[in-house]
Amino acid sequence: MTDVFLLALALSVDAFVVAFSYGLVIRKKKGVSALKIATATGLGQWIMPILGWYGARSVYKQIEAVDHWIAFFVFCVLGLKVIADSFRSCDNQEQLPPKLDVKILLMIGVATSIDAFVSGSMLFFMKEPIGVSAMIIGVVTFINSCIGFNICRIFKKMPTKYLEISSGLILIGLGCKILFEHLS
Repeated sequence: MTDVFLLALALSVDAFVVAFSYGLVIRKKKGVSALKIATATGLGQWIMPILGWYGARSVYKQIEAVDHWIAFFVFCVLGLKVIADSFRSCDNQEQLPPKLDVKILLMIGVATSIDAFVSGSMLFFMKEPIGVSAMIIGVVTFINSCIGFNICRIFKKMPTKYLEISSGLILIGLGCKILFEHLS
């Protein structure tokens, strides 16, 4: 379960950054807004791994011989993407819509959980139970989103790039761990 917790931390960084950004621009009803964003991201991160897990289960027999290489490749690509995105991101807080309606929350939930879909398929190959794993990922994301939304008051100038790079390195490390375990 340590791997799942580390995965949850890595996956929740996007949600943390989005919540942090909204925390900077939302002026009214901050508590309610924090809970809305945390719920949207937590639910997305809970549902998407389940969908990915069942998707992987449906094709497992066809790819069983190379599943460790697929997991390694996917985690490395995800990690490198997160790291690359951290260098491309710029401060776009002014572009965020300050009103959190259902459409915006749905977009936030989906956008921050696409990686969780792919990671859900990797959880299948890692033989992790999806119910508990998805719950851990969803709860960690919910908590990190609440923290991100509220911590902006303290760290308004904190560069999120370092969080994103750390997240990418964790994903690459998980991919290497899976590959090394299978080959040894």
